Amino acid sequence: MTVAAERIERLHELAHEAAREADDARARRYVRRAQRVAERNRLDLPRPFVRFTCDRCDAYLRPGRNARVRLQNGHVVLTCDCGTHARYPYE
Repeated sequence: MTVAAERIERLHELAHEAAREADDARARRYVRRAQRVAERNRLDLPRPFVRFTCDRCDAYLRPGRNARVRLQNGHVVLTCDCGTHARYPYE
């Protein structure tokens, strides 16, 4: 694993911890920093990281706190407080 990938994983952990402590600004900063590290090193973000971040406002999504989760026609629909929807298939 490269140094950049390890840093992205660590930033994901920090964002999760900050969101759990209700420090949304700090969680958002960690999300943005991880995205920049991935862009600079031409890496894909890990799937759990992509699934729990908002593409529009860069918030770390916590279902029930700042995100709504619904099941609809074979998809998981995540709705952020900013109004953005993300759909992921499930089986």
